[in-house]
Amino acid sequence: METEQDRQPEVAPEERLGWWHHSHPTFAGITGFFAGMLFVTAVPGFFAGVLRLLFSYETAEKLFPFVLLALALPIAMLVKRKTRRFAQFMFVGMVVTAAVVLGVTSLVLYFMVDA
Repeated sequence: METEQDRQPEVAPEERLGWWHHSHPTFAGITGFFAGMLFVTAVPGFFAGVLRLLFSYETAEKLFPFVLLALALPIAMLVKRKTRRFAQFMFVGMVVTAAVVLGVTSLVLYFMVDA
């Protein structure tokens, strides 16, 4: 007895999974947004950890503002047309994450000082 799945032709794995990288309308948006969230949270923490491993506390504290040079990556991605949509959503993810972190921090400080 032959089922519907048995009648389907076998598709190569790269054809089965590769379509959504190029043609799915939300792929760049979703990946860009989450990349922005990760960029805001992980890059400064990783940079501070590496600085602290390599230098003394005072030197690492002086060098930490150089983490802003990491913003060159999303800005450069805005220039090229192929990565522009990804970079736009990456900036949205960065801004939303920063706003949430600052909002929660301000509320926590407000309730701690008020108590």
